Amino acid sequence: MSQNSLYERLGGYDGIATFANELLPRLQSDSQLGRFWENRSDDGIVREKQLLIDYLCANAGGPLYYTGRDMRLSHKGMRISESDWAVFFEHAGATMQALNLPQQEQADVAEFVSSLKGDIVET
Repeated sequence: MSQNSLYERLGGYDGIATFANELLPRLQSDSQLGRFWENRSDDGIVREKQLLIDYLCANAGGPLYYTGRDMRLSHKGMRISESDWAVFFEHAGATMQALNLPQQEQADVAEFVSSLKGDIVET
């Protein structure tokens, strides 16, 4: 018997889209992280959210193909600090808890997101 993919355990596309829809407003309204969205158009934010959903779906074992840039290129020059990363991670965790994601799925998502830190945080 095979184990379901993380994509399936998160509720597929709809579950991951719900996560993105809940997470992004938290990040945008945060006093430290909001600066990353200050000068973005509404359309740019919608596009960014869709890329996030596609990225998460594809990397969680879903049937979607991610067409965006890699994480290093996407975040280069944004001056994302260790402190920014910590605040982001708190919001991601709070979002998963608010959505009542099971502990194992929260841990699996946290492990995956943590693996991206070296490509996102500028030292």
